[in-house]
Amino acid sequence: MSTSGPPPTWPGVSVVMPVLNEEKHLAEAVQGILDQDYPGDLDVVLALGPSRDRTRAVAEDLRRRNPHVRLVDNPTGRTPAGLNAAIAATDHPVVVRVDGHGRLPEGYVARAVEVLLATGADNVGGMMVPRGHTPFEQAVAVAMSSRLGIGGARFHVGGDAGPAETVYLGVFRRDTLERLGGFDETFTRAQDWELNHRIRASGGTVWFDPSLRVAYRPRSSWKALASQFYRSGQWRREVIRRYPQTASLRYLAPPVTVAGVALATAAGLVGVATGRRALAAGLLAPAGYATVVAAATPVVARDVPPAARAWFPLVVATMHGAWGAGFLRSALRGGR
Repeated sequence: MSTSGPPPTWPGVSVVMPVLNEEKHLAEAVQGILDQDYPGDLDVVLALGPSRDRTRAVAEDLRRRNPHVRLVDNPTGRTPAGLNAAIAATDHPVVVRVDGHGRLPEGYVARAVEVLLATGADNVGGMMVPRGHTPFEQAVAVAMSSRLGIGGARFHVGGDAGPAETVYLGVFRRDTLERLGGFDETFTRAQDWELNHRIRASGGTVWFDPSLRVAYRPRSSWKALASQFYRSGQWRREVIRRYPQTASLRYLAPPVTVAGVALATAAGLVGVATGRRALAAGLLAPAGYATVVAAATPVVARDVPPAARAWFPLVVATMHGAWGAGFLRSALRGGR
């Protein structure tokens, strides 16, 4: 399918943004939308959660200064509820999802609408491009863009344009969202993946275009990174619980690795304490995992400063371990 050439008429676009505790980044994120220079009508709807900072004051100032900005309340603060509330407050035929801490690059909306109309897709999106500032963030950015760190999804590692399982953010046809009932508000995480799954299951198309690249600021501390991936693992287990047919090696590898390394380590320690060599050999499992990650570091993280490269093995181990632990904890509890 061709994806070149502007449409004869540009449909109206509503940009929806769930916002919670985004005082530092909200003004920049909204300005990135207003600077798009989209040829058709464009408005912005911010769904405001119960923030603990001055996010609401910043949002109200943005609304006063620009008639294209509107506000709706999102009492729960949850992302899918905020998205649905913002979508319900709009009427344009194209809906663009944006996060409160991101900034759209110049021409993003126009390019996405071109692809949406040319391909006939129900949702169009591109790549999450992590950009770190500190050495730790830079290590996370490299890990989140590599197959070693996060698997082979095209919106993380890139690839050819075409139908995809899921994409980053999303530019949707309104009639598709209305037909499918919008985002599932029971999914605190993974709501994008879940909606894209329903789009594909209904016969629709999710289209990936690598030219659509949106910057993403990685977590800035080990604790925040571990929490992020632990919860992601929990919700991936919930996805598989509801949609068993979506289970794959990519999603099962982290929990299997965590379980295997943990059991082997426990056996190894028992073997050392009791003098049983066969059990003590279990310590080879964690040593082997550490060796693989350490050996891959100079290759995967070769283009980052030495300080970031030093963080990389710990970052990768944290991502794998937290994701797998979250998955296993959710499985043991029988769900969320």
